This record gives sequence, C-alpha cells and structure tokens, in this order.
Amino acid sequence: MTHRVYNFSAGPAVLPEEVLKKAASEMLDYEGCGMSVMELSHRSSIYQKIIDDAEAGIRKLMEIPSNYKVLFLQGGASLQFLMVPANLAKTKKADYVNSGEWSGKAIKEAKKYGVDVKVVADSNPDNNTYFPKYKAEDVRSDADYLHITSNNTIYGTKNMVLPKVNIPIVSDMSSNIMSEKINVSDYGVIYAGAQKNIGPAGVVIVIIREDLIGLVSGLPTMLDYKTHSEKGSMFNTPPTYGVYIAKLVFDHMIANGGIEYYEALNRKKAAIVYEAIDNSKLFKAHVQNKEDRSLMNIPFFSQSEEINAKFLKEAAAEGLVTLKGHRSIGGMRASIYNAMPIEGCQKLADFIKKFDKANS
Repeated sequence: MTHRVYNFSAGPAVLPEEVLKKAASEMLDYEGCGMSVMELSHRSSIYQKIIDDAEAGIRKLMEIPSNYKVLFLQGGASLQFLMVPANLAKTKKADYVNSGEWSGKAIKEAKKYGVDVKVVADSNPDNNTYFPKYKAEDVRSDADYLHITSNNTIYGTKNMVLPKVNIPIVSDMSSNIMSEKINVSDYGVIYAGAQKNIGPAGVVIVIIREDLIGLVSGLPTMLDYKTHSEKGSMFNTPPTYGVYIAKLVFDHMIANGGIEYYEALNRKKAAIVYEAIDNSKLFKAHVQNKEDRSLMNIPFFSQSEEINAKFLKEAAAEGLVTLKGHRSIGGMRASIYNAMPIEGCQKLADFIKKFDKANS
C-alpha cells in the first residue's frame, strides 16, 4: 500500500498526486509509442508535441502575450542571476531590491559580471522580517532593468506591487509563480526554477519580452537568450522528462480552474496556518506584517531550540514532514505550494494547536 505524507519541503516539493499517477501510468509506454518519455529523442515529433503543449499550457494559465517568448532552460534560477545581467545590462547599470538570500545572490552575481548595482531597498539589516519598501523615484531611470524577488522562500515575505518605472522589471518568481494572478506585461522578464510550483528539479522557465532578446552581442552561446529563443528551447537537449511533468501540471491546473482557482485556495490554506501560529503561545511567525506575508512559505519558531526539535519530531510522526526551517533562520517552515492540499494545511494547523496546548 502506498504511504503518502504531507510534504512541506521548500523544493523539490510536493507535486499533485493525480500528475504522479498519470506519469506512473505512462512510464513504460507513452501514448502507445512503446517508450518512456525519458527515452524519447528530443528531436522526435512525439517529444516536440510535449514541449509545444507545455508552452501552450503555461501561456494559457498566465495569459502570456504573443510578444513574449517562453523558454525551458536548465541551471535553475541561480544561472539566471548571471544570464539576466549578461543579456540585459547593455550599459552595465542595474537596480535591485534586496529582500533575502536569493536576491542577495543575484546582486552578487551581477556585481561579479561588472554591473554597477544600486540596491534601492534592503531588508537584510532587519533579518528580512518584512519586504523592503521602495518607490519609483528610488529607481534610476537610466538603469538597464530593476530586479526583484517576488517571494522569499527562506524568510516568507512577498510583494507583487510594482512601481511604475520606464525600465524593464525582472522578477525571480521561483517560489510563487502561478500561485496568484499577475499581469505578465508588467514585466520584462520572469524566471522561475520549476521545483516548487511546476515540476521536478532540472527545469527553469524564462518568460521574456521579445525586444529584450539580442540586446548584447558576443555572449557565450549557452548564456544568450537568443540562442534558446531561436531554437525553441531545443538548441541542446532540454530536460525532457521535467518538461513533460510540467506539461502534466499545467494540464491539471487548467482542468481545476486555472490560476484563479489556485489563488483562492492558496489564500485559504495560508490563512489556516497563519491563524494557528498567530494564536499560539509557543510559536511566532517570522513575518509579522500581514501584508508582507508569503502565501507559499511560512517560517515560524519558538524561543527554545528544544521545543523546535520536539515539534519537528512529533510532527514527522504525524506524517507532517520536511518542516525544518532554513539553516540561516532555524525554526520551522511550512511550504504550501499549489499542490499542497488544504487537508495538509488543516492537519498542520490542528497539530500546532495540539502541540501548543500540550507544551505551553
């Protein structure tokens, strides 16, 4: 008998059970071709349809305008920390919002590439307990782009309110892509590692406005968005199985009602967990400003390392696993991505209440 737990991992993360079952049923023979998708040539017409359908799925879900390209790449969001400045920083000048560990790494990579980086807002001095506030006038009008990390996986902060600026906005949406409705045309580039809301590790999705492709000539072949755009993400072998799982996830999301359905569900799920933490005597959420709280990642902790360890051990015994917080802030973290069922959030909230009562 299959034993499934509620997996609160920050990534690689929970996937929809229906998607896993569908993939399992097609593992040995994909649609009568006699091969697994893992074995298909990426040059075959069968695989071409898979990647085309994957692109059509995300375009439909996110209502991506026709003047944007969708690329399925590799190297994770971490490689995008370099590819963004390499492709967009024509004048080697860019503005960044520093809201946590990953934005900090993006800033470091841009500086390594020789970009004049201005940090327009920074929550690091306060341990990233809020999303740093900034206004349009803080952004240089002659910068090549403004980079934000829309959701912070480690610290549990989020901000989707964009300033009205006349330069492209680049957003790392790795941990909240497709969790709520956005207007893609507000951005120049959106990128996301797939291993949180989309599929297995190994795929990164880049959504880029066409006029931002080919701005800089002479780039190394694999670092140039133009290379991948001109070849339909097929310049070299793409992460074929990861793209196939992403396609299944997109199909599943569309069948359930699209991003509107998931946004409503995600707000309910997050409210259930935050309510349990906020009413607890033992635990405190890392982010107190409610308007800054992530819908996807909820870090919380007690003042006692002993209590934290006991909570994690007892939660695991109840089938609530991978709740340990990131090493940089400790405590606990519940990542409740699109595929986490509301029952998992309710079970976690009930356990928080029970543990709180027993240990206060």
